[in-house]
Amino acid sequence: MPLPPAPVNLFACHSFACKVNFAPMARTKPTVTRKQQKASSASAACVPQQIDEQLCFAIYSTMLGLNKVYRELLKDLELTYPQYLVMLVLWERDGLTVGEIAERVFLDSPTVTPLLKRLEAAGLVSRDRSPLDERQVLITLTDAGRGLRKRSTHLPQCIVDASDTELAEIIELRDRLLALRERMARKAGTSS
Repeated sequence: MPLPPAPVNLFACHSFACKVNFAPMARTKPTVTRKQQKASSASAACVPQQIDEQLCFAIYSTMLGLNKVYRELLKDLELTYPQYLVMLVLWERDGLTVGEIAERVFLDSPTVTPLLKRLEAAGLVSRDRSPLDERQVLITLTDAGRGLRKRSTHLPQCIVDASDTELAEIIELRDRLLALRERMARKAGTSS
């Protein structure tokens, strides 16, 4: 049965968003003239590439800012960001294998295993061999792991507040990033 959402303390989220210092993440907009923007792709390849003009750097540096926000928010839950991602996956569907979790969070199984061991040591999950296949380890939430979900329901609103962006714009950006990820995965011959 799904848990009812915890009441969102918007004041706390807004106060938190105001406290986070994004100054190290702030960048000036790249100075690109209209003439440079209209340059053909052939001539653009000859122009030295500036870091602030790179999509990869924009995504990377934005993720650094998000990690900074999440680090503060997750302190109360005693979780790291990767542990939070695993908990999100298990809150969606409990009783997954290590491989299924790893695939869902875009990490390798050997990277996820120590993370799961720490979650088990914290009493949030249990790791048991599958009765159908002893080679597979099933990860299930404990009562404490299920209870942690109630304490985390305010996090998405805090991220919205910290971004100082309208929810609709965040959803549009997320959807565009997911579409980009899918196209890039197809191009690389993998699926996302």
